[in-house]
Amino acid sequence: DNYMSIKVGIAQFAPVWLNKKESIDKTIQIIENASTEKVDIVVFGETFLPGYPFWLSNTKASEFDSKTQKELYSHYLKNSILPDDLIPIQEKVKELQIALYLGYAERASDRGSHSIYCSLAYIDKLGEIKSNHRKLQPTYEERLVWGQGDGNGLQTHQLNEFTIGALNCWENWMPLVRSSLYAQGENLHFASWPGSDGLTKDITKFIAKESRSFVVSASSILRVSDIPVNSPHYDLIINNYDDIISNGGSCIASPNGNYIIDPVVNKEELIINELNIDIVFEERQNFDPSGHYSRPDVTKLVINRERQSII
Repeated sequence: DNYMSIKVGIAQFAPVWLNKKESIDKTIQIIENASTEKVDIVVFGETFLPGYPFWLSNTKASEFDSKTQKELYSHYLKNSILPDDLIPIQEKVKELQIALYLGYAERASDRGSHSIYCSLAYIDKLGEIKSNHRKLQPTYEERLVWGQGDGNGLQTHQLNEFTIGALNCWENWMPLVRSSLYAQGENLHFASWPGSDGLTKDITKFIAKESRSFVVSASSILRVSDIPVNSPHYDLIINNYDDIISNGGSCIASPNGNYIIDPVVNKEELIINELNIDIVFEERQNFDPSGHYSRPDVTKLVINRERQSII
């Protein structure tokens, strides 16, 4: 029964770094290529549109009132994604009947349009954005360019027989946040990363074992050659990097905690695998974190899903 399985495509590619228009064009091309493989869903790495802010680590990003950092932020903001920018992608998804988890740097119109959030949109096969999760806690230097998100996007969705959910990067290490998705029946978890097998190799298997769910880690890849030479402060950005800035590391783990696909490094490709719900059902027999192996009379979790606004 095809309904009992999902064909997943992981888009491990480099964005056209900090170029909004060309990154959107590349996203659409990837979706079109995925459609020829008859995938049900394509998942992208963290802020694939228009790229992860890799300059932060090697340009003295925490220096207060730095003209250099202001110029880099301005460039990033101009190339970040407004709601209307997603319309061509939504139209393509609807045309091809493919669902999408899309990581993007969101220029949040409901927060004044001058701040950026690390967001992960779920776009269904009808081209509708069913949830838009803003990363709750930017990690370390990310806090210099991204705002704190909220619980509005902590939602699961039905795709075939599966209940799917997703988190950004180190949110996947937050126990209560993970549990909020488990409690909503999640059995296929997508984890979106900027790109490194060092990030994905432990947590992917850990979540699978803890939740008895499939876990799909999707990473981008970036090389020095992917940094456009017309980027502001180009020489400063590339100065301390070797050729590989992020090496990918996309992978898939089974509900028993073992790899189905080991971390893929140092190459761009659409990684495809078909997942069957029966494996989830088998592993839930002895452990189900929100079902027979939970004690709601002892511990409970509260989720605030209100979209935060200054007004």
